[in-house]
Amino acid sequence: MRGLNGPMTASTLDPVEIDRFRRLADDWWDPRGRMRPLHEIAPVRLGFIRESVCRHFGREPKAMCALEGLSALDIGCAAGLVCEPLARMGARVTGIDPGVELIAAARTHADAGGLAIDYRCALTEELMAAGETFDLVLCLEVVEHVPDPRLFLASCGKLLAPGGLMIISTINRTFKSYALAIVGAEYVLGWLPRGTHQWDRFVTPAELADDLAAGGLREAERRGMVYNPLRTGWSLATDCDVNYFMTATRKA
Repeated sequence: MRGLNGPMTASTLDPVEIDRFRRLADDWWDPRGRMRPLHEIAPVRLGFIRESVCRHFGREPKAMCALEGLSALDIGCAAGLVCEPLARMGARVTGIDPGVELIAAARTHADAGGLAIDYRCALTEELMAAGETFDLVLCLEVVEHVPDPRLFLASCGKLLAPGGLMIISTINRTFKSYALAIVGAEYVLGWLPRGTHQWDRFVTPAELADDLAAGGLREAERRGMVYNPLRTGWSLATDCDVNYFMTATRKA
């Protein structure tokens, strides 16, 4: 397999993972379809992103265009579930993904909504080679799908401008995450297609912080995201045993 402008390398590509997600392209924007979990976590995820970015850059979170003037990169953007809200907040958004079908779905949906988003079928290495950097770099639910997280995060970090902010969300490698994120979500409740996750690829917060540090970034914050079955909803928490966010910075 090849990317738009060159070979897909081991740092950011697992062909099996890419194939699995590209086959879901037509369902990505269906809130009741196979990507329903992403739609359900969207309010919490976007709320955390908005608050973190505004705090870091000294913006007013309640402002309609709180991210105006900031350049944002969503790595592994898929069909654009995060890119579109960022664009509506005023950011200049670039979304990259190696899945051709996913980028096509993202462009179609953005065009229908009148949003100008720079979608590319590309890898981080290609943007690095072009010398591009961004104020905000997002890597959401991606780290657990790459074969070499440290190498992948190093390439992501090089795309972060000095003084910028990176936000990562992923899954911790614990017995609890195996029970909930794989057995529960995939096999019992059927929230996700079976085989979506591999437990041995989950990354602990300590490992993630070390990988970021190896790439010249410093952890700024970590927060958990938990599901409450009684309220049938997601919320931020101090519990990072399963899903969690981590933010990181590069010195100005």
